Amino acid sequence: MPSVVSANLPGAASSPDGLDSAALAARAGVGEGEIDRLVENGILVAREGPAAPFRAIDVLKVGVASACEDAGLPIAGMAEAIRSGRLSFAFIESWPFERWVERSPLTHAELADEVELAFDSLSRIVEAFGFSRPEPGERVMEAERPLARLVGRAIALGFIDEERSVLMGNVYADALRRIAAVENEVYHSGVEMPLLRSGLSERETMEQASKVSEEFTGMLDEALMAVYRRQQELLWTEHQIEHIEQALEESGVPLPPGRPPAMCFLDLTGYTTLTEERGDQAAASLAARLSDVVQQSPRRHRGEAVKWLGDGVMLRFRDPSGAVVSALDLVEDVPAAGLPPAHVGVAAGPVVQQGGDYFGRTVNLASRIAGHAQSGQVLVNESVVDVASVPGLRFEDLGPVALRGLPKPIHLFEARRS
Repeated sequence: MPSVVSANLPGAASSPDGLDSAALAARAGVGEGEIDRLVENGILVAREGPAAPFRAIDVLKVGVASACEDAGLPIAGMAEAIRSGRLSFAFIESWPFERWVERSPLTHAELADEVELAFDSLSRIVEAFGFSRPEPGERVMEAERPLARLVGRAIALGFIDEERSVLMGNVYADALRRIAAVENEVYHSGVEMPLLRSGLSERETMEQASKVSEEFTGMLDEALMAVYRRQQELLWTEHQIEHIEQALEESGVPLPPGRPPAMCFLDLTGYTTLTEERGDQAAASLAARLSDVVQQSPRRHRGEAVKWLGDGVMLRFRDPSGAVVSALDLVEDVPAAGLPPAHVGVAAGPVVQQGGDYFGRTVNLASRIAGHAQSGQVLVNESVVDVASVPGLRFEDLGPVALRGLPKPIHLFEARRS
């Protein structure tokens, strides 16, 4: 898990890809003076020794800092938070990588001793992550070894317990099993069936299909890992930005004056149940119709859809007033288009944009508010009410509301037309 850690992170990934200031600036797409400024403010740490002071991973730090500054989070405030120990960019250097390999001469009983877990605990955890339940004397698959070391160490440090390890394993296994199932279906319908329909025998089909499989296996491994690392980057970047915002808040750093942007999440009520009953084709049809509806009202109110979420959409607006008016339009337009009723959450505040995605507390809060809204409701936070000013619009005070995943209640209001 990413966390705010010291710059000298134990176990941080080492790399020979040393860069000087000019090379780092070129990779990050900034001037060399910007690198010097980030070093002066403690966001970049020049490494000591004969090697070049920076690494390729520092490009990501430059990007995160620049995106935060573009969103109005001041570099000087980040520097103060770093000096006071509230903030660090060093977690990026800890991203782990693991590879699948062959069998080890080690037995599972020996592996349990190595990672300081009871054999029964190791057995439950390994099985939860999708491996067969092992016997004590059975040889270990090397793929199990890094997994056992990771969970054993996390349990020893108190980060997680056995039950939560098993739960995490079940989630991993289920998600990856779904991916494998889709791959298998594509392989069957796109490779095997056309070969059989061409008149080849089963044996000939398998021979031809195997050749195709050999060609794509390596590419598939690389593509899958690339997609996984991308999702890690997005989530870990979001986590780091939340720390930046918290550190600035604790340091008393004022945000820029003026109207903040607003994020809006629209979800369809009962979408999951409906698609389970009607199937994937119905889900695709609903998504297409929702896309048609969502392209209209937001544009009239200086907004745009920025991410599709299966059962809904995330939108960004230049100002909260447009977000609220568009949200009220959408909860009327969506059912009128024959779609399930919608419910919407809107939050205003700083929004960090990087790599085509949006991060920060405002984004997270808007999502949580949408999850609390009932069918046909548009709920907003207090920051929206403070700055939204539209004739014919009123806000009903709902008071402080506890939202899932947030540490304290949030003051919510329901937006309505007068």
